[in-house]
Amino acid sequence: MGRKKDIHFEVSERKILLRLIDIAVVFLGLYILELAFGFDYLTLSQGNGTALFVLGLYITVFGTIFEIYNLQKSSKLDVTFRNIVLTASTVTLFYLLTPVLTPFLPLNRLQIFYFYLCIITMIFLWRLFYITFISSSRFYKKVLLVGEISNIENIVKPLRQSDPNYKIVGFINCEEKAEDPVLFKGLKEFEPHELMTIIKEEKISEILVASYNSETIISSIYHDLITLLDQGFTIREYTQVYEELTYRVPIQFVGKDFYKYFPFSRSNQNTLYLFFLRVFDVVFSIIGLIFGACILPLVLVGNLLANRGPLFYFQERVGKNGATFRIFKLRSMVVNAEVGGAKWAQKNDARITAFGMFLRRSRIDEIPQFINVLKGDMSIIGPRPERPFFVKELSNIIPFYETRHIVKPGLTGWAQVNTRYGASVDDSLTKLQYDLYYIKHRSLFLDLNIVVKTLSTIIYYRGQ
Repeated sequence: MGRKKDIHFEVSERKILLRLIDIAVVFLGLYILELAFGFDYLTLSQGNGTALFVLGLYITVFGTIFEIYNLQKSSKLDVTFRNIVLTASTVTLFYLLTPVLTPFLPLNRLQIFYFYLCIITMIFLWRLFYITFISSSRFYKKVLLVGEISNIENIVKPLRQSDPNYKIVGFINCEEKAEDPVLFKGLKEFEPHELMTIIKEEKISEILVASYNSETIISSIYHDLITLLDQGFTIREYTQVYEELTYRVPIQFVGKDFYKYFPFSRSNQNTLYLFFLRVFDVVFSIIGLIFGACILPLVLVGNLLANRGPLFYFQERVGKNGATFRIFKLRSMVVNAEVGGAKWAQKNDARITAFGMFLRRSRIDEIPQFINVLKGDMSIIGPRPERPFFVKELSNIIPFYETRHIVKPGLTGWAQVNTRYGASVDDSLTKLQYDLYYIKHRSLFLDLNIVVKTLSTIIYYRGQ
């Protein structure tokens, strides 16, 4: 089309940018300290290569745990500053506690404070620049939506929530106009014949096609899309973008050609991957049970005073390939909580005791499930196992629900670290989208990502 494209950053590019420049500005800060104040605890020299690498690693890992790379939170200065302080505090603490890999404590202890302050100041100044310039509207990715008007709201809302820089400027209804058309007021509508003009005037970077049935796209729009494609313009299909931005599989838009959307990860059948995953499960479970045994006296006292009843709770759950097993948990609800039948857990559920709420939020109630992991009923990472009653109910309502059973259920999973506890059919649909994304993209990297995000969930007290 002969126009100059606006600059914008993809989600992955922004996350990489944040990580790399965080490390770079901290190193710059250390260099300034060295020149201005004679700082010598950690200098930018070849002999300190390992120590500098460890510092960069700590910033990346703890920054992920304390969510300074969460794009939604990175665009809010107050939240970003809080998370930077938490990250810097933890990085400094761990850096001082690993003298084998890092420099020994300096004689002048004030240098530790300079080191700590350097991390906070330099990352904060860089984030201030990021929010002011890179996260501003000038770098938004401007998108034009082409789709059926009945689907617009369900399409726009999750994309807006997932990426603050993904700007859908308007939409074009791709269907033939009806006598009594449905109107959507949440987004500006353009006429089909305006497609080429809007791209130039609004500086559109991408067209997003969202149609249940491509046969409904009117010929004039189809012709314009072909012309744009021939000119190298970016045209993408909605489900692809949805999965890329939200890290969920949009099963509500999957029809009879479902097999196109589920090329499941080869890791699900990779013997080496499954072997190392099992080794990790066993080792981590043993550590978890040892930790559980250490805090058991405190749990017993809390249960005696505030829970009053049996310590443990046993419940039937659905595992891999639909097989049922008995799960072990610390009881968090009142005795006979479901005497009237199975019920969804609700926010501020009156059946949960005060001590039980602490157990849930801290995830301590799930420690006995390490026994299930050792037995092979569960894994550390995987979709959370659901009860047979709800599996049957949800399978009749939500398509592909039982697909989540092709892998072992887990103590934590992609759904658990990305959304809150499900208490309805809609919540279960969202969780299923995350579970299917995990099954589809299962890998060592994604597993490590879940472990790190689980730590964030526990630290920020976001348990069930």
